[in-house]
Amino acid sequence: MLLLGFSQDKSFCQEDIQDKDCLACHDGFKVEEYNTSAHAAKLFCVSCHADIRQIPHPEKLAKVNCANCHSIESEAYNISDHGKAVKAGIPAAGCLDCHGAPHAILERGNPHSLVYHLNIPQTCAKCHEDEEKIEKYNLLEKKPVTSYLETVHGRAITEQGMISAAVCTDCHGSHDSFSQTNPKSKIYRLNVPNTCGKCHSDILDVYSRSIHGKSVAAGKTDAPVCTDCHGEHTIKSHKDPASSVYSTVITEKTCGQCHASERIASKYKLPPDRLETYFESYHGLASRLGVTTVANCASCHGVHDILPSSDPSSTIHKNNIPHTCGKCHEKAGVNLAKGSVHIAPSPERDKAVYYVSLLYILLISLTISGMLVHNIVYLLPKIREHYRRHKEEAKYTRFTINERLQHLILVASFILLAYTGFALRHPNAWWAAPFTIWSPGFDWRGIAHRILAILFGVLVAYHTYYLYCTRRGREQCRALLPKKEDVFYFINLAQYNLGIKQQKPAHAAKYDYIEKVEYWALVWGSLIMIVTGSMLAFENLFLQYFPKWVLDVARSIHYYEAVLAVLAIIVWHMFFVFFDPDHYPVNLSMLIGKSTKKCDEADGDIKEQPPKA
Repeated sequence: MLLLGFSQDKSFCQEDIQDKDCLACHDGFKVEEYNTSAHAAKLFCVSCHADIRQIPHPEKLAKVNCANCHSIESEAYNISDHGKAVKAGIPAAGCLDCHGAPHAILERGNPHSLVYHLNIPQTCAKCHEDEEKIEKYNLLEKKPVTSYLETVHGRAITEQGMISAAVCTDCHGSHDSFSQTNPKSKIYRLNVPNTCGKCHSDILDVYSRSIHGKSVAAGKTDAPVCTDCHGEHTIKSHKDPASSVYSTVITEKTCGQCHASERIASKYKLPPDRLETYFESYHGLASRLGVTTVANCASCHGVHDILPSSDPSSTIHKNNIPHTCGKCHEKAGVNLAKGSVHIAPSPERDKAVYYVSLLYILLISLTISGMLVHNIVYLLPKIREHYRRHKEEAKYTRFTINERLQHLILVASFILLAYTGFALRHPNAWWAAPFTIWSPGFDWRGIAHRILAILFGVLVAYHTYYLYCTRRGREQCRALLPKKEDVFYFINLAQYNLGIKQQKPAHAAKYDYIEKVEYWALVWGSLIMIVTGSMLAFENLFLQYFPKWVLDVARSIHYYEAVLAVLAIIVWHMFFVFFDPDHYPVNLSMLIGKSTKKCDEADGDIKEQPPKA
């Protein structure tokens, strides 16, 4: 095809080709769009399409190489993560992805440019908010731009149009963008302070003199940098409750992530108990309640100017503590300095607190033990008298020796199962110490819990046999079955207890609703505990047939069913055994097996024994 306006035998060399010559054929070219671009006043068509040597030119042209003009930027891009990805055939961001259509590239100072400062987040979002690309190429964050826009930097862009606010390229670089694991990267750990310091130079100066800054300068990658405390794409104002440096969360969320770390404390010989002792103090307790005016780590140690207590410039140096404490405790700073802030009583430090605490533990132990012994001795004659009277008046068998032995084994196994089970769940609790104080390397808790579980299972199996295979057991089972009379009795008794009715309702069954509810709750709870306990004891076997989440659910059920059972025994059973005025100081029917009420085992009716003359 011949170019318009030229004869077949006429050709042009590159030096003679003007833009108008190209437009003679490319009449669909958007001239107005190109005329406003960054290249319009500086380049000709053949400046970019350098392989056009004459007109007419070959139909297929080489790809435009921006490096012909932008060599410095191109060199930086070629060694960047984006550049390497493109060379490897991965469709990563190239020049046009960031700068726009080839004939409409605008100067970066133009508000309509894709690389205009305020537009950069949305330009980067084209790829870095694409979930398909993020998943395919294993990028670290799923929605980095979305989270960035909620930060103090992002809001300065979107809400205030602040041209100086940090955007993606300020932190990650533009043509020289690298992964955070690359030492050349601006977001490599040891480079982060200088990256942030480009805007926050005054803070960088202070930070560089701190113990953290000096550690980073020495190449210690464990030392905290800006992003460890403030976050990366989640940076918020320190006045924002959602910020990681907000006054009530800075201790636990920020400082605690290093100073509560056993690895870091051991490696750098730091005190391991700073977080724990802070939360045991008034400041820590008030902070957990949401009080924003109490001292936190930064209040005493500083923010960016943290120094060790041995440094005379440190806010916690012994000479400076009165002033530091005095900021909040006016005129009391000097006396506050005469003691530890992080109290950890021991014979070596905080001796006064340690020995006073020891004295009070001994005093409490002796006092309460003495009171307990006194009250037991005081209660003994009342129990003896109650036992004598009950034995004289109780003429009718309520529980056989067999049933009482079953109950005794149930009580012992239940208490010990609960104790060992909770010790397994809470191994560091003080009441779990007996299992670790003698043989810390041996798991007595697990062994004892399993042996007791077997004993409990045998008891349940025997009790089931007793109920269905013995005459006495069948009679007890029938007597324990719920009946409609139980509902009426419950309603009438509730009305009497609330003062609605004046006459206490008579009860004509061997067991009332209170005993029936407790018995069947025990049956149901035992079934749940045996099933879930078996799953936990033989987890490898169960994992062959069920997914792990089923086992996790079983573990939760096992634990909370145990909590429910223990609380039910304390609140329900113990009340009716010990505190029910009808039986005070204790219901002895299970102890001696006798009752003052006669029961016709055939139909469950009972008759009150006439009172003694």
